[in-house]
Amino acid sequence: MFKLLSTANPKIQKGTERGYLSFILHLAPSTLSGHNTCPKATKGCIAACLNTAGRGGMFKRGETTNVIQKARIRKTNYFYNDRAGFMFDLMQDIKKGIRLANKLGLEPVFRLNGTSDLSWEKYDMLPGMNVFEVFAGIQFYDYTKVLGRKVKHIENYHLTFSKADGNDSDVAEALMQGMSVVAVYDKIPEGVPSADETDLRFLDPKGIMLGLKAKGKAKKDYTGFVIRLTEQA
Repeated sequence: MFKLLSTANPKIQKGTERGYLSFILHLAPSTLSGHNTCPKATKGCIAACLNTAGRGGMFKRGETTNVIQKARIRKTNYFYNDRAGFMFDLMQDIKKGIRLANKLGLEPVFRLNGTSDLSWEKYDMLPGMNVFEVFAGIQFYDYTKVLGRKVKHIENYHLTFSKADGNDSDVAEALMQGMSVVAVYDKIPEGVPSADETDLRFLDPKGIMLGLKAKGKAKKDYTGFVIRLTEQA
């Protein structure tokens, strides 16, 4: 049983059709945990956070939380209150994930920022070694709004830039740097590749724009985070 990672996400499960088994880490946003796991969060992305997408946003009548949200808060507090213990358990989970993927004849891949935007390259898993160095032969990938992270030298870590309300200049710079960029739409326009088909962003061509369909609270977002083509506020 995994303590921190999960494969229970419909989108990442689509990767099995292409030979990959994805494992994802979900942490809680600052509005729930008190810890800012997304340093470049905007008003729009806070309101439309993927933390409420899928089963994470399903609450019993009259309740404002569920077991999924509580688990994400526990994991986040664990990361901030006992970093060594958290990183040890994460290392064990990654090892388990690799063994499971190998057993199934699939390639293991890991996304550590399912609902966060932490710079994992800055955190030691073993003394002097971050997670990408400990598992040098394993593919990791994430979405980020933090431009300029020092990861180009990390061959097994792929970042896709995320468009949000108010970060157009960063989007332009990310494209100039060769990064692919994902934007959220109420309806993905014709000609824009869908990033909903799989979560395997490391397979995308460099320097392109992709679209995600608004999910969870984002369906009702009018802050500018969701690009609206079919509705008006």
